[in-house]
Amino acid sequence: MVPRARIRLLSLLVPLLLAACGVQPVATPIASSSATLAPTSTPGPRPAFPLTLTDDAGRQVTFSAPPSRIVSLAPSNTEIVCALDRCEDLVGVTDYDDYPAQVADVDKVVAFAQVDVEKVVAAEPDIVLAAGNELTPTSVIDQLAGLGLQVLVLYPASLEEIYADIELVGDALGTAPRADELVASMVARVEAVTARVAGLDAPRTFYEVSVFEGVIYTAGAESFLASLIELAGGDPITGDALTTSIQLEDLVAADPQLILLGDAAYDASVTPASVADRPGWGGMQAVIDARVVPMLEDLVITRPGPRIVDGLEALARAVHPGALD
Repeated sequence: MVPRARIRLLSLLVPLLLAACGVQPVATPIASSSATLAPTSTPGPRPAFPLTLTDDAGRQVTFSAPPSRIVSLAPSNTEIVCALDRCEDLVGVTDYDDYPAQVADVDKVVAFAQVDVEKVVAAEPDIVLAAGNELTPTSVIDQLAGLGLQVLVLYPASLEEIYADIELVGDALGTAPRADELVASMVARVEAVTARVAGLDAPRTFYEVSVFEGVIYTAGAESFLASLIELAGGDPITGDALTTSIQLEDLVAADPQLILLGDAAYDASVTPASVADRPGWGGMQAVIDARVVPMLEDLVITRPGPRIVDGLEALARAVHPGALD
């Protein structure tokens, strides 16, 4: 594995995955007759500035006015900012940020998963959007906060929490109406997917995050990725909740009917043929039935931002071909 792929793997060893590499374009979203559906809970009135918000780490952060200079320490946070029409206010992002295209010209304050605190401070941000669960180290968050910066930590562990984080950032940036509109659109599209796969047989589905130094990584038990597979109409085969790894003998015993290769998006050597050639894999039902599918949309499947519904639709198309047509 090249160093870039190794860094990506390290970021995948948490329940909510943050992908770090490029990917092929995803399919066009399915049409939905429920495009105007509202979120499951109707947003209440937003408080005026100054306001104090509680982030996903339970920290309270106070803003005297809507921030005009934004630093993002995770690609998913960057996508939220841009989806809220504030892309032009980004003054710092990571070297993994690849969407939308205009972020390529923003100064990089994170390189190879390491935050450059001096660059963050030099950007003079009014808000720093960090990632939780040590994706942005707590020591760095504390250091930035100690220097007087307003740091908001995002770590959504479910689809509902992605919605909540979009609304949280909308509150912080003073773009709550746009956040509500975006969440309503996402909810409608998710409901359209689940309606299409409802009642269909759920194949035992194994999602390969990576096979690294002999260890097989997949969706952890009760993880965000596992929940997406279930929403897409599959029966997820999961690994350890903490490490997300699974033993080969356990995978063989689970006998997947469908194998989805997330790592094929980053490694051209990962193919259905190479999987069939692996010792112990040839007898799995998915291999016998030729239901081993490269998931070139892995980035949007594993990045917890506004495009996560694109990822869900890609999963549903793989689990139930034709159901979304």
